[in-house]
Amino acid sequence: MIKAAVKRIDFQFINPGQTSRGTLYSKPSWFFIITNHGKTGIGECSVIPGLNPEYVDGYEQKIQAVVDSLNSGLVPNRSELKDFPSICFGLETALLDLKHKESGILFPSDFTSGNLGIPINGLIWMGTKAEMQARILEKLNSGFRVLKLKVGALNFDEEVSLLKSIRREFSPDDLELRLDANGAFSPRDAMERLKWLSDYHIHSIEQPITAGQWDEMARICSDSPIPIALDEELIGISDSSIKAQLLTHIKPQYIILKPSLIGGLEMSNEWISLAKGQNIGWWATSALESNVGLNAISQWVFTHSVSMVQGLGTGQVFSNNISSPLELRGAELYYNPANRWGEVN
Repeated sequence: MIKAAVKRIDFQFINPGQTSRGTLYSKPSWFFIITNHGKTGIGECSVIPGLNPEYVDGYEQKIQAVVDSLNSGLVPNRSELKDFPSICFGLETALLDLKHKESGILFPSDFTSGNLGIPINGLIWMGTKAEMQARILEKLNSGFRVLKLKVGALNFDEEVSLLKSIRREFSPDDLELRLDANGAFSPRDAMERLKWLSDYHIHSIEQPITAGQWDEMARICSDSPIPIALDEELIGISDSSIKAQLLTHIKPQYIILKPSLIGGLEMSNEWISLAKGQNIGWWATSALESNVGLNAISQWVFTHSVSMVQGLGTGQVFSNNISSPLELRGAELYYNPANRWGEVN
């Protein structure tokens, strides 16, 4: 018989995580711990305060209700959790973990056997120009040739100056630059800023304006000199027909999949199917999960035989992360079976 419990951990940032929405010093995660016939499955419900729409009063009570339901012999279905995407992701991945003999293996593959890695970008957090330059140099020295920079917190002229200094040293053939604006631009000034940024051969920019402005975003996607990737725009949409309407109306060049924010792996698969039908590219990004959530996303990504560099580089931001077989080797994420999982405590 299935038995379930939940554990909360507040993860502490090694360096404060600065975004256009504010600075993060810690973030909470809840872990479903499900046992059955001597096997254990663990799944993470990870939230980013201010971003996850379901993270309001009653969130912990909803998690406890899922635990109570499991202990009574009932597994909640997806429709019951459609307004709680992070809980849906946590339950889905805990049950996948429970299915397999070895803990931490959700999708057995050449990735989980340690034979192949996943290419990832280096994530450059916002900071002063000097701080960002130092972080960029550190990533380049580690072997990264695709960098993702968060923009929107500094003075725009400073951000342009930073990009200019990068391009003085590294050509587009040597270094791919991706930007994430987190909705920091206004519809009025977005196009002008995108034109300025395009001088520096940018691969793509995520969410230049805030989500929910379909007409404005469609115009930007049509006219922008930089390919546009939708990120926050996908959050809160669980109905398949609305997903299809969004992609048809806005016509982005890419979508960014964050399973904790959009309802889990199966919901992410649905976005991929719809995007492929409209020749829209995609990649996956972790959303400040601990190594437990990052592990699930990474194994799932590998099943899609991806060739595009993924955004799975947030596993080293916490001082109290859960030890795991995940490890960085240069600019690739590997699963090393020789390394053991730490306890969720």
